[in-house]
Formats: sequence, C-alpha cells, structure tokens
Amino acid sequence: MSLFATPEIEDGKITRIFASAKYPSRQIGNLFFDCDLTPNLKYADEMPLKLNGFYSLIAFRPSHILLSRDVLGGKPLYYNPVNLAISSFKEFCSNSNEVVEVSEGEVLKIDYDGSIVQRRVYYFHDVFKRFKMDGSAELVKELMETIEKSLLNFKPKHSCIAFSGGVDSSLLAAMYDLQLVAVTANEKEKEWIKKAAKEIGRDLEIFIFDEKDVKGVLPEITSLIETHDAMQVSIAIPIYFTTRFAKELGYNRIVFGQGADELFGGYKRYEMLNEFELEEQLELDVRRIGRNNLIRDNKIAYGNEIKIETPYLQWDVIKAAINIPPNYKVRRDDGVTIRKYALRKIASKYLPKEIAHRDKKAVQYSTKTKNLLFRIARREGKKIKEYLDSLKGDAKDFWF
Repeated sequence: MSLFATPEIEDGKITRIFASAKYPSRQIGNLFFDCDLTPNLKYADEMPLKLNGFYSLIAFRPSHILLSRDVLGGKPLYYNPVNLAISSFKEFCSNSNEVVEVSEGEVLKIDYDGSIVQRRVYYFHDVFKRFKMDGSAELVKELMETIEKSLLNFKPKHSCIAFSGGVDSSLLAAMYDLQLVAVTANEKEKEWIKKAAKEIGRDLEIFIFDEKDVKGVLPEITSLIETHDAMQVSIAIPIYFTTRFAKELGYNRIVFGQGADELFGGYKRYEMLNEFELEEQLELDVRRIGRNNLIRDNKIAYGNEIKIETPYLQWDVIKAAINIPPNYKVRRDDGVTIRKYALRKIASKYLPKEIAHRDKKAVQYSTKTKNLLFRIARREGKKIKEYLDSLKGDAKDFWF
C-alpha cells in the first residue's frame, strides 16, 4: 500500500502510531515518505520549494500532523479528518465520502482532532520559472544541451527500462546500459520492439499478454488505480504488466519515459493547435501530469512493489523544456509536421534515424489493449464502461 499511517489519540495527544512504509516508500522515525531525497523537516513550511522531485510525506509532530506533496502531484496522498487515517490509497482511509486528497504543492498541518492548523499551497510557477525567449537558436541550443546533460547524468540503480521502440524509451535505452523489458499483445509491435532493441544493442525481455491475461488482472488493476474509467484502465493494463514483469525478473526499479510527450509536444492533438494555443496546452498538460498519469502509474507500481524512475521528469529537465519555444516542439516544414522535434534532434545523436523519427501510437493502441478490453466486454454482452463498472463488486484487498 506504500504509505499508511493512523495515530491513536488520547486526551488530544498521540499515544501510538500504526503505520507502514512499504517499498518504495521509507520511514525515518515519525517521518514517512516516498521521495528520492530525504525530506528535511527544518524546511517543512516550504517543502515544495526545497525538494527537487516528486514526493509525498507524512510527519507526526508533537503538536500536529504534517502532510505534503510536490507541485506536480506525482505521488498520491489522502487523509480522513474524522479518523486521521492517511494513505497513498483512498481505500485505506475508510469511508470514501470523508476522504480528502492532499493537493499538489500543498503543505498541510492537521491538529490531532482533525482540524486544519495551517495550510499553504505552492504552484507550478513557484518552482518552474518561465523566462522571455528572444527566439535565438543559440538559446534553444543551450536549453537542449541542458536537457541532454541532465539525462546523461541520471544514474538509475538496479533498474531495467520499459521499452516500446519509440523515441522516448529508445533514447533512454541508448544512454543507459540496462536490460530492456517490454509487454504487448500486438505481434507487429513485438517484431518492431525486437528490431529496435537489436539496433541499439541492448538485451530485451518481452512478455506477450492476451485476452485471458487481461481479464484475469482487471479486478486487481481497477482496485489499485481506484477508478473504473475506461481510458485510465486501458493505459494501466500495459503499465501493470510491465511493472509486474520487471519485478518477476528481479528488478526493484524501472525506468519509464513519462513526461516526454507533455514536455516536447508528442501528442497527435497538438498538431491542431496554433503556436499560442500549443504553448498554453503544453504547460497545462505538464501541470496536470500527476493527476492525469503519474498517480495512476505510481499506484500500480506500489501494488507491484517497484519504483518508477522518470529521467524526463527531473526538475532540471522540466525547467529547461518548458522554456523551449513551441515551434521547436511541434515543427511544421513544407507541409510536414514533426512532433517532439527538439527531443528527436537530441535523439538523432544516439539513435538510427529510423528510430529517432519513428511515429508511435499511444500505448493503449500500440499494445492492442483497447481492442482486448472491447473484446472482453463484448463477450460479456456489455459495453466497455458497463463491463468495467460491473467489476466494482470484485475488488479485493491486493496489498497484503
């Protein structure tokens, strides 16, 4: 379950703490956290400014309980003000009607009677500063060099790489000499993944899943991600299989390429926007990356007891990438549109052109997960939404 804590209170004072910090979360005394760095409670009031990375934390202090998350909200955290249960999962806070989500960038101090003592919220631009671009190619080049250097300096520990054969994961595969792992239900994609791994010169382990595999894990997946939304579930399925497969291979960390689409303009929908709209949408998508993607992914990783590493979402990379002009992200030349243009320029130094410039579908389509979901629902005589909703009664406790 990753983080879970609930105090025992007598006469307004804490007497005992019932708590768990399951890997990849950690505990130091009365501090429970999921973060690469160890939080310094000296800076509790401005923690989102001091911790350069994703985090969630719980700290039991003599006069209050401290809760906090980073400004992108990459790690989930909830609490129940009635019974003071706190967890990475809503399910563990008891009555869902009483559960409150700690906001992105929030520093919250709660009294032991459940009342809020102090609340402060930091925002995206408090951490990630935008500056006026002069449009010069030289400045863009400097930003791209910063991104490249940050990626090269990233040091994954006992990790493998979630590999799809797209530019995002292929660049990381070329930079880090790590085992590649892949999952798919698409024979054509399997052949491309094998070819791309061979071109890069990396070892590959691949897991092929089918309709039966998907149907068997759906109750667990919906329980972990705490939603039955069809889009979220279809994306969660390959992520679940990837993290589980990596764990079975003996890894406790896995490198993912999350963030590249939002930072560098990878989604097909970006092609329909003008430059002003694109700039606004890209920033909005980066700001929402926690709630749209990372919370789901981290809940799955918690369930499989594995840590997700995201080199593209290092704070230095984000700070540089948000200042690259939109026309370097979605490039339009002679009627041809190139998404993730800046990233592909970097990747061209490390990858064959065929890989660096390859277009790739979203994971739920490339792996054929969405097709399998449709087929499973049809066999049950239901639409996908109806079928997923019918699983709510099948949810079990998958964390113990």
